Amino acid sequence: MHINLPTWLTLFRVLLLPVMVVVFYWQFPGHNITAAVVFMLAAITDWLDGYLARRMNLTSAFGAFLDPVADKLMVAVTLFLLVETHRGGWPGILMAVTAAIIVGREISVSALREWMAEIGMRATVKVAFIGKLKTTMQMVALIVLIVQHEKDAEALRLYHIGEGLLVIAGILTIWSGLYYLRAAWPSLKGDGSGRPLPRSED
Repeated sequence: MHINLPTWLTLFRVLLLPVMVVVFYWQFPGHNITAAVVFMLAAITDWLDGYLARRMNLTSAFGAFLDPVADKLMVAVTLFLLVETHRGGWPGILMAVTAAIIVGREISVSALREWMAEIGMRATVKVAFIGKLKTTMQMVALIVLIVQHEKDAEALRLYHIGEGLLVIAGILTIWSGLYYLRAAWPSLKGDGSGRPLPRSED
């Protein structure tokens, strides 16, 4: 199997995840900033591999499969790290609930897209602007929270900004999930055979 440049970038993004986890927990001066830089590098490759695939027409079946998997792994692993470091109290509860919403939505929409692909209607649930906005807000929030996850007194305000951005990302996550569900609903109301029921024209 030939692996092209965009797919190598996606594989590189996956390999950055264990690096970020180690740096996140390794207590050396500036480890939080270093972990945020690793996450930012992974986020940049997320944009770059898609850009190169479209610009240079370097699409592949393996790349199309791996790219969304890498994206979801990156977000899920980072959320798990942040939840683990914010136990107890309302901030911990808020973080855990928001993380559960985001991860749950990713799993649900992935399953929805897979099912729609099986019945030949994948384009019905293609990525929309609201989904891209959600992803951008999510990435910014996670970067801020990685930098300030120790909640130093001097940086508590920035930490709360990160919390607020993540909550907004959670709301956008619900909104985009409902958008995709609405788009797929005519097919979901099918007769169980994978064929959508005919709709009236009134």
